[in-house]
Amino acid sequence: MEPVADEQFESETENASVFSGAPPFVLQLWNTAQRWKWVLLGIVVASLVASLILTLLATPLYTAEARIEISRTLKNVTQVEGLEPEVAGQDQEFFQTQYSLLEARSLAERVARVLRLADDERFIASHGLADESIAGSADGPDVREMVELQQRRAVDLLLENLQVVPVRGSALVDVGYTSADPVLSAEIANAWVEQFRAASADRRFASTADARTFLENRLEELRQRLEESERQAANYAAERGIVTLSISRDADGNTTSARTLVSAELEQLNEALNRARDERIQAASQARISDSTAEALRNPTLLNLRERRAIIAADISRLSVQFEPGYPEIRALQNQLDAIDSSIAREEARVRQSRSGNYQAAVSREQELEQQVNALRGELSDQERDSIQYNIYKREADTNRQLYEALLQRYKEIGVAGVEASNISIIDRARIPQRPSSPSLPINLALALLLGLGLAAVAAIILEQMDEGLREPSKVEPALGIPLLGSVPETDPDLAYHQVEDVKSEISEAFLSIRTNLAFASSHGLPRSMMVTSSRPAEGKTTTSYALASVLGRAGKKVLLIDADMRSPSIADLVEIPNDTGFANYLAGDDDWRGLTASVARLPIHVMPSGPTPPNAAELLSSERLPVLIAQLSEEYDHIVIDAPPLLGLADAPLISRSVEGSIMVIEAGGVALRGLKSAISRLRNVRAKILGAVLTKLDQRQAGYGYGYGYGYGYGSSADEDVRADR
Repeated sequence: MEPVADEQFESETENASVFSGAPPFVLQLWNTAQRWKWVLLGIVVASLVASLILTLLATPLYTAEARIEISRTLKNVTQVEGLEPEVAGQDQEFFQTQYSLLEARSLAERVARVLRLADDERFIASHGLADESIAGSADGPDVREMVELQQRRAVDLLLENLQVVPVRGSALVDVGYTSADPVLSAEIANAWVEQFRAASADRRFASTADARTFLENRLEELRQRLEESERQAANYAAERGIVTLSISRDADGNTTSARTLVSAELEQLNEALNRARDERIQAASQARISDSTAEALRNPTLLNLRERRAIIAADISRLSVQFEPGYPEIRALQNQLDAIDSSIAREEARVRQSRSGNYQAAVSREQELEQQVNALRGELSDQERDSIQYNIYKREADTNRQLYEALLQRYKEIGVAGVEASNISIIDRARIPQRPSSPSLPINLALALLLGLGLAAVAAIILEQMDEGLREPSKVEPALGIPLLGSVPETDPDLAYHQVEDVKSEISEAFLSIRTNLAFASSHGLPRSMMVTSSRPAEGKTTTSYALASVLGRAGKKVLLIDADMRSPSIADLVEIPNDTGFANYLAGDDDWRGLTASVARLPIHVMPSGPTPPNAAELLSSERLPVLIAQLSEEYDHIVIDAPPLLGLADAPLISRSVEGSIMVIEAGGVALRGLKSAISRLRNVRAKILGAVLTKLDQRQAGYGYGYGYGYGYGSSADEDVRADR
C-alpha cells in the first residue's frame, strides 16, 4: 500500500498549486448579492411599495404645452435698417439667450399681472397651497407687503412649474405648464407664449428709445444752427445787394453755382452787345459797298422802278426800229424813261444815306451797350468779392442742412423700425389636457426600482464594509500576510467527519489539496510536527486536524493526532475512544506516552486524547515536558498533528507553537473579524512561531469559483452526502 500511496502523493505534489489571484469582479458582486440577498430584496420591495403608495395618494397634475418658433432673423416689413446688426441673430448664443428669456422672472411677472394670479384662489389651490387673504385697511404698509408677498409667491410658482423644452434640430420650442387644474394650465401656457412675444416686441421698441431721444436733441440743435446760418447768408446778401435768382446743387446737396441778378443782367447786356457789334460790322460793310446791285435786289422800290424802266426801254427799242427818234410816241416813252432814271437815282441816294445812318446808329448803340456791360462787370466783380463770404455762409448752411436732413431721415427710420414682423411665431396653442401628465405609475415604479437598486447597492457596500470577516480566499494573504494552504467547502457539521473519511467526498479532496500545499511549506517537504489552531472556537480546527491526520495516514505515513485542547476535548468522542488518560497525564508527569495513545479502527492513524481536564492547562504547557514529548514522538511517527486550543483569550496555543515545527491557522469564512484574526496571528508571531499558512473553512459553495471547484470531484457531489446520511 505504501508504494501506491507514495506515487499518488508525488502525482498530487506535481499538480498542486497554491491558490493565488483575485476572483473576477463580477463574481465578487454576485457573491456579495448572494450574502445579503434578503436585505437587498427587502430594500427594493420597500422602494416599490413606497412608490406605489405615493403614486396612488399623489394629486394628479396636468401639463399643457404650447409650441412656438423662434426665427434667427426678423422680417423687415418697412425695409428700414434697425439699430441691431444683421448678424446679431446668427450668433451661437442666440437660441440659448431665447431659452433663458423664456424662463426669465420678468416674463413670469408679466404673466402673473396679466392673469392676476396673485389673487386667484384657483391658481393657489391648484398648487396645493392655502390662500392667504389680505386683511386690514386697504392702504396700510402691511397690506402692501402682503400684496408683494403674494406676487412673489405667484411668480415663484410659475417658474417652478414651467417647462421649456427645445425641439432638437429645429427652431421650435415647447413651453409647458403643470398644475392640478387642466384649464388653468392651458391658460398659463398660452399667456406665457403671448407675453413672451409681446416682451420681445417691447424690447425691440425700447432698444430705440435712447436713440430717438438722442436724435431729437441733435435735430433741435441742428435746426437752430441751420436757421442761424441761413439767416446770416440772407442778411449778408441783403447788405451786399446779392440777389440770387437760382441755385444749382450736386447729388450731395452742395451748392455748385448761384445765378444772381447782376450776372443775369450782364449776360443779357453781353448778348445785346454782341448783337450790336454784329449789326455795326454789317452796317460798316454795307456802307463800304459802292455797287447798289445787291441793295437794289433787296429794295422793292428799286426793283419796281428798274422793272418799269426795262419795259419802257424795250418799247423804245421796238418803236425805234419802225419810227424815227423824233416820233412822238418814242419821245413820250423817252420822257418816261428819264423820269424813271431820276427816281432810281434819288432812291439809290436815299439808300446810300440810309446805310450811313444805320452804321452810325449801330456804332452808337454798340458803344452804349459796351459802357453798360463794363459797368455791370465792375459791379459783378465787386459782388464776386463779396460772394466769398456769402459762399462761406452758404456752405455752412448747406452742411447744416445735410446733417439735419440725414438725422431727420434716420429719426424717421428708427421710428418705424419697431413695426417689423416678430421673429416669434405661435405654432400650436396649448389645449386643455385630457389626461394627467403625472404621477405616472410605470415611470414611478421604474424610478423606484432604480432607487431601490441604488439603495440596495449602497447598503450592500456598507454591510460588506462593516462585515470584516474574510470570505474570499484571494484576500487571505494580502490581509493577513500568511499564505493560503487551501479552502474547505461548507457542509453539514454532522456529516463533516464522515465526509473526511470518504476519499471521494469534496471535503476529502479539499484536505488532500491542503496536504499537497503543505509539502511546499518547508524545505524538507511536509512538516514533521504541526499545530492546528484558530482564533476562536467552532471555526473547524478539530475537523481540520482530524482531516489532515487522516489524509496523511491514507498516504502511508505513520501519523499521531494529539488532542491538546484540554479545556474542551473532542477527539476522543470523535474516534470513539475513552478519554480517561492522555496528553494531560503526560504533562503532569506520566512518562509512558505509548500507554496514552490509541489506534483508530476506521483510519490508519493513532490518537492521543487530551485526558482529564487539569486545573491550569497553561502551567502544564509551560513546562519542558512538551518539547521532550514532541522529540520522542518524532522518532516514532512520521507526522504529529496537534489540535490546539483557540488563540484569543488563551495562552495554550502560543506555548504549544514553540515546540512544533509549524502552525496552521484555521479561519472560518465570514466568521471572525479581520482585526481579531490579525490579533491572533500577532500572538503567534510574538512568540516567534512559524506559521505554515491558513486554511479557510466553511466556504460557501456559491463561492467555489474562488477556490478549486469543489462541485467537480469524482462526480459524487451531493450524492456522496446522501450516501453518508444513508449509512448513518
